[in-house]
Amino acid sequence: MANKLAITLVHSTIGRPENQRNTAFALGLRKLQQTVVREDTPIIRGMVARIQHLVKVENVEGE
Repeated sequence: MANKLAITLVHSTIGRPENQRNTAFALGLRKLQQTVVREDTPIIRGMVARIQHLVKVENVEGE
């Protein structure tokens, strides 16, 4: 059973560099306070690290 991450966009991407906006978009974050659940992989962890100042991350147990 793989763990998952609940990623919530808590700060706006307006005025942020393009690579940060693109990373949020690639994670599926389009609106403030939107939460997406993604597999806990090194790729996703790297994307979250790139925009860690814009998001809140919580561990979710896999089903």
